[in-house]
Amino acid sequence: MSGEADEPMRVFKINNEQDSILLRTKSESLKVDPKDPILQRFVDRLYSTVRDSMSLGAGIAAPQVGILKNIIWVQRFDKENLPFEVYLNPKITKYSKMMQDCLEGCLSIPNRRDTTKTRAYAVLFEYDKMDNTHAIEMVEAFTAVIVQHEVDHLNGILYLDHLEKEAKNVTHQ
Repeated sequence: MSGEADEPMRVFKINNEQDSILLRTKSESLKVDPKDPILQRFVDRLYSTVRDSMSLGAGIAAPQVGILKNIIWVQRFDKENLPFEVYLNPKITKYSKMMQDCLEGCLSIPNRRDTTKTRAYAVLFEYDKMDNTHAIEMVEAFTAVIVQHEVDHLNGILYLDHLEKEAKNVTHQ
C-alpha cells in the first residue's frame, strides 16, 4: 500500500541473489475478496508495473515484484485491442500435444531472449476473477505461451529452465 495504484513496483531480477531465491519459490493461493483494498491496490500496481515504459512486458506474475501470491496479468493477443487481464489462482489443467516454438523474454531476466520449443500450442486454464467468480478458458498461440510463462513463475520456474530441459533432451536422443 506504500505506493499509488498507478505507481510501478521494482521488478525482481535473477542477477540479484536475494531476488533470485524469491523468484525460485512457489507462490500461494489467495482468498479472493472483491472488497479487499490491499488486493485491489496490489493488482493495480502490478498492472502499472507490466505497462511501465521500463518494463513493457506481455505478462507479469506477483513473484516478479516480490509477492508470493498466485496473481498474474496476461496480455490477450487473441482479443480485439489486445487487452491485459488479471487472473487470480490460475491453474493450467490441460496442455495440447501440439507444441510451438516461441521467442521468449522475461522482465526478471534482463537483456536476453531465447526460443523455447516445449510450449504447448493451446492450454486449458481456470482462474478466479477479481469479483470472486471462477472461469475456465482455452487459449492458443502466443497468448497460451504467456499464460504458461506466467503460471511457471507462480511455481518458481523460469523459461530458462525449459531451455535446460530441451538441451538435455537433445543430448539424450
